[in-house]
Amino acid sequence: MKKMMLCAAALLTLLLLLPLHAGAEARSSILIEAETGRVLYENNAHEALPMASTTKIMTALLALEKGNLQDLVTAGEHAFGVPGTSIYLSPGEQLTLEQMLYGLMLASGNDAAVAVAEHIGGSVAEFCRMMTARAEEIGCENTVFTTPHGLPAEGHHTTAWDLALITREAMKNPVFREIVSTQRASLPWAGHEYSRVLNNKNKLLSAYAGALGVKTGYTKAAGRCLVFAAERDGMTLIGAVLNCPDWFDEAAALLDRGFENWQMVTILSRGETVREIPVTGGVQSSVKVIVPCDVAAPVGLDAWPDLVIDLPDSLPAGIEKGRQVGAVSLQDQGETLITVPAVAAENVPPRSFRAGWSRILSFWPLLPQE
Repeated sequence: MKKMMLCAAALLTLLLLLPLHAGAEARSSILIEAETGRVLYENNAHEALPMASTTKIMTALLALEKGNLQDLVTAGEHAFGVPGTSIYLSPGEQLTLEQMLYGLMLASGNDAAVAVAEHIGGSVAEFCRMMTARAEEIGCENTVFTTPHGLPAEGHHTTAWDLALITREAMKNPVFREIVSTQRASLPWAGHEYSRVLNNKNKLLSAYAGALGVKTGYTKAAGRCLVFAAERDGMTLIGAVLNCPDWFDEAAALLDRGFENWQMVTILSRGETVREIPVTGGVQSSVKVIVPCDVAAPVGLDAWPDLVIDLPDSLPAGIEKGRQVGAVSLQDQGETLITVPAVAAENVPPRSFRAGWSRILSFWPLLPQE
């Protein structure tokens, strides 16, 4: 008996020493770098799962792409009384699309989601079809939207991988970034002497340095879901955790892991010359080739990417400034991290009498004005 009690005490001590989040990891998770989309960490990231209100990331993205921020959106009878979180729209109440999106993303208003869907798509069903089609365009492989808000519905699912892709696309939109990074906002409230006050449910915005958003979600079926983003030292990371009991702690741990073990390396800066290429039959014998954007990618702290330049040995005359003439890539252990176009820095017209004469005149001293 004494031996059993000692064993039980030892087991209890071991359990107390375990981290508080042990056994509370996400069912599915992923962390990517935003510029290149490089996956820095993933766990079961391709399993199709319900995603609760993280659905609204696509709702907001599609509304921003298809709508006008100052359009008046009317809350119809389908928007009124939608279960779950709400901004308490009344039938016939109108807000601008921009205001609806704040209600959608900060307060997670399911009624706002329906109002926006009907405004953009004409019906919820058509808007959901548009959401699914847009997800396919972005590159999602296992995402179907049957609601604009994420309440439980047959066939409504995504993956952590697909959510990261959708969020990466959405974060390119400056209005989306502004909305999801806002901690507190107020909206007019018809029939009330005071405004609606919206508080962002994403605790990372106040608790994690560099946090940018993005969206929380919870239903009994989906569990706690969180899509998040943060920026430090010129590197933006995007992550998702699905069915994760310790969602904010898990997200912060993933971000820490990314920032502590990866760095953004810029090999060529925007406008920097890649190479000078000979030109045949032109008014000048060569043309500078530049990159129109930074050539940068995330690599491990002790790693350095390989620069791969794909350019022709020479070019025929008739080149226009900005025309793509090749490509530049960064690779890490054979994996292509990013590919950007290499473009001509100037016009190089074919050699002719007229072109030659124009070139001579361009260098001729200007005559003095009387």
